Amino acid sequence: MVLDIKSALVVDGVGANCTEILNSHGINVVNQAKISKDELLQQIPKFDALVVRSASQVTKEVLEAGKNLKVVGRAGAGVDNIDVVTAGQRGIAVINAPGANALSACELTCSLILNLSRHVVPAAAALRAGRWDRALYTGTELNGKTLAILGLGRVGREVAIRMHAFGMKIIGYDPFVTAEQCNSFHATKMELEQIWPLADYITLHTPLIESTRNFINANVMKQCKKGVKIVNVGRGGLIQEKDLLDALNSGQVGGAALDVFEQEPPTDPVTLEVIQHKAVIATPHLGASTKEAQVRVGQEIAEQFVNLVKPGTYNTPLAEVTRVINK
Repeated sequence: MVLDIKSALVVDGVGANCTEILNSHGINVVNQAKISKDELLQQIPKFDALVVRSASQVTKEVLEAGKNLKVVGRAGAGVDNIDVVTAGQRGIAVINAPGANALSACELTCSLILNLSRHVVPAAAALRAGRWDRALYTGTELNGKTLAILGLGRVGREVAIRMHAFGMKIIGYDPFVTAEQCNSFHATKMELEQIWPLADYITLHTPLIESTRNFINANVMKQCKKGVKIVNVGRGGLIQEKDLLDALNSGQVGGAALDVFEQEPPTDPVTLEVIQHKAVIATPHLGASTKEAQVRVGQEIAEQFVNLVKPGTYNTPLAEVTRVINK
């Protein structure tokens, strides 16, 4: 695939190195860190390419307004904020950089598992408020506990390696990963119905597609151990938030650590109640928010763009491309 890309709009605060790489290869870049939907619709007809992170929604309306648009790049994992069906119908390639933020997302996941087990966040808040609630925040060790990883891609595998070092038993589910591959990162592959009653902790690392929306729901949580803890640094929408709230209130779920939400920033009353729950640690989509990841995603997506114009310039393979239908 060779594309004629002369101009690119870079939004959502993608690292400056993305602009530098594109400019150095003759692609004129306009960088707008924050952009509203109306501004995006107004700007997009001028450009051959668009680079986004997770903040901007590349809807059918945006793609149709992009009369000259040839490629949309997601500087990060997944493409769920891009209407890939419409992109394919219009002959617009969609690429992403899934590996660039894997370590950052992994490390946040591991830290949230540790925080859930030792009640670090509420204990720190209590001490800051002047209370010495030592007995109240007695935790549990991770050693010997079972961690279920749902989605064994780049992030899930890195989590498995690190949490195995804490003495956790790792079980996992991914239809595209073999049992032999799982063994290489200390995980035992199981089917979902086997996983639910065994897991002490569940962490989610699957894409958000129709089959995974509300993946964790009331029916699933009923099958789990009482007091199971759930971590989501993957995608908002993987957990049915009302069902999670009910399970937290009943004690069926003993705690949750959430970095992503179905609506971001969240305003839905149910989501806000989940965030405020005493058994929940909530962070504002920090999975890829490290200095290192910011540099890597910008570099990787820019190099992929350059390779679309001048194939072989960089040793950066295309991570994901939609079906491209000729106009």
